[in-house]
Amino acid sequence: QVQLVESGGGLVQAGGSLRLSCAAFGRTFSSYAMGWFRQAPGKEREFVAAISWSGATTYYVDSVKGRFTISRGNAKNTAYLQMSSLKPEDTAIYYCNAGSWARVTTTGSDYWGQGTQVTVSS
Repeated sequence: QVQLVESGGGLVQAGGSLRLSCAAFGRTFSSYAMGWFRQAPGKEREFVAAISWSGATTYYVDSVKGRFTISRGNAKNTAYLQMSSLKPEDTAIYYCNAGSWARVTTTGSDYWGQGTQVTVSS
């Protein structure tokens, strides 16, 4: 059984920072890309950032470039999203995803976490 567990969400003022974490359990994710998606109220879930298995390649949606940084731990089964200069429009539930690069950078794979709420106040 595959399980992804996110943590680190919360309430922050605009301009502030948060760091999200995702831990993968149940199988070897060392060969998988990992990524983050988010879903704001009334909107569809959207891709935010992805990182390759090696960590050498990252990819971001334009709206977060220069503000968010994705990384993964040495054990490869963890991923992080460092979010800075947060804006109210970043408010959403953030979900971790793991799978092939093609899936993680588009619609997401079948493996999702439960989500963590990020709220940015103005």
